[in-house]
Amino acid sequence: MKPVYKRILLKLSGEGLMGNQAFGISPEVISALATQIKEVYEAGVEVCLVIGGGNIFRGAKEAAKGMNRTVADQVGMLATIMNALSMQNALEQQGVDARVLSGLSVTEVCEPYMYRRALRHLQKKRVVIFAGGTGNPYFTTDTGAALRAAEMQCDVLLKATQVDGVYDSDPRINNKAVKYDHVSYDEVINNHLNVMDMTAVALARENNIPIVVFAQRDKDALMQVVSGKGKYTIINNEVNNG
Repeated sequence: MKPVYKRILLKLSGEGLMGNQAFGISPEVISALATQIKEVYEAGVEVCLVIGGGNIFRGAKEAAKGMNRTVADQVGMLATIMNALSMQNALEQQGVDARVLSGLSVTEVCEPYMYRRALRHLQKKRVVIFAGGTGNPYFTTDTGAALRAAEMQCDVLLKATQVDGVYDSDPRINNKAVKYDHVSYDEVINNHLNVMDMTAVALARENNIPIVVFAQRDKDALMQVVSGKGKYTIINNEVNNG
């Protein structure tokens, strides 16, 4: 398979790292994901990566229970750093050079995010893992992914989920849910389709970065979508003509 993108931003959910566990990181799952990333990396694709922290802590959820939102989001950002360091380790065990750059300053364990430093790592053929969100509360990791994709001038934002694209309702609940092969940013926003945080979608729209939503469960899912194959939904500025 031949990649159709030169530089990608892959957004992984924290929940996707749990496997069959109720919490934390499954060694088998993170190793399998590292294998997929290595495959596209060795095919010549420049890889940027953002991982959520929901397998460890969800700031918005805890804030809804009464925790101070700023503090809750800071804890959530720390959770993303833990996931990023774990992924870095998994990639290095497979011989892939990777660096973690964080929006929060945690210099003892990873580098602080700097635009030119991130570009330099990409030029040196390293996988760049962005952690710590934007470094600010009230912004999701989806928004952080869209921001880094814009800054790094990525060709596409790949959103790995538990379902194989965008539906008009949750297919895990509604077996009559209809899947879109293509949908515009405006349709996602106006119809409140549950794909990504709306701020992330708007940011991608403003910078004309297509979003491809796909399921991460298959062992070659990433290579398939990077090659323009497999099952997915693409979100861009084009109007869906049905």
